[in-house]
Amino acid sequence: MTEIEIGRGKRGRRAFSFDDIAVVPSRRTRDPREVSLGWQIDAYHFDLPIMAAPMDSVMSPASAIEFGRLGGLPVLDLEGLWTRYERPEPLLEEIAALAPSEALPRMREIYSEPIRPDLIALRLKEIRDSGCTVAGALSPQRTQEHWKTVVDAGVDLFVIRGTTVSAEHVSGNSEPLNLKRFIYELDVPVIVGGVATYTAALHLMRTGAAGVLVGFGGGAAHTTRRALGIHAPMASAIADVAGARRDYMDETGGRYVHVIADGGMGLSGDVVKAIACGADAVMLGAALARSSSAPGEGYHWGSEAHHAQLPRGEKVYVGTVGTLAEILNGPGQSADGTTNITGALRRAMATTGYTELKEFQRVEVVVAPYQRS
Repeated sequence: MTEIEIGRGKRGRRAFSFDDIAVVPSRRTRDPREVSLGWQIDAYHFDLPIMAAPMDSVMSPASAIEFGRLGGLPVLDLEGLWTRYERPEPLLEEIAALAPSEALPRMREIYSEPIRPDLIALRLKEIRDSGCTVAGALSPQRTQEHWKTVVDAGVDLFVIRGTTVSAEHVSGNSEPLNLKRFIYELDVPVIVGGVATYTAALHLMRTGAAGVLVGFGGGAAHTTRRALGIHAPMASAIADVAGARRDYMDETGGRYVHVIADGGMGLSGDVVKAIACGADAVMLGAALARSSSAPGEGYHWGSEAHHAQLPRGEKVYVGTVGTLAEILNGPGQSADGTTNITGALRRAMATTGYTELKEFQRVEVVVAPYQRS
């Protein structure tokens, strides 16, 4: 690895974001109609390699069902408004209408309502009754408290998602979640993250997780880099974690852990580059918050935006560009990469000569920085 001298007392490794790289065409092309985007994790198959981020501005039970029927994997935030209030719709409308100066204090007040186990069960049942695969997300801090309610409600995939999740969280104040023991004792596959380095990913894979989320506060609604000074350029992070997956397969004699890019993918070209760097699937937030059926009504925010002590996010305007079907499967309504995400991925794979996602992970990539207009 090449390191750059920052000053006489500090060196740093050069890392790359999606804007720094590009996929290279090859000598062979394919028909886009022959490209398969199918993805399977554990026993669950999906037509699209896309997960919907568990954020109140992105997923409601209704939009989760719609997303599942379109071929993706919806994940409901089990710490959001849908598990705190029986009728959260007026509150979602209020948050969308809040002025920037009013957003933080009012959101803190709204999200201070306790999580109700009966509502967790009710929301998951609603999705399960539709016939869609059921996935719910908790933060590491809330997993100990609510995991049994989630599993008893019939969840198919359990997601433990935080800004960063480690296999070894050290605390002198409380008993931390033992991920390895927890995953071993659970009867459902677990997807866990975020993580952004080779070593941290390898340790998470050793816990028995079925999938690892790659990313560290790099989404459109995060201010982690400004607030904490921490940032993980996604292209390098995905490639590092893909390297950990390869070495873990060698270590275990073939156990495959899925790498899921999470954050920093607002446009279809970013999704293409995430797969090219080694991701098996992507988790989208802002890209889906732009749909006409998104609960955020053109606005996007995550749990970091109303943190009680140190907010590391904000409510941002992303606009509305089309229906959820148009954003995922087209037809495209513009040439800016916000609609027909899967069409763009199919076209990129066909143009570079690949018909399967795992094959496309081997595509040639170059460092070619550019500035978005």
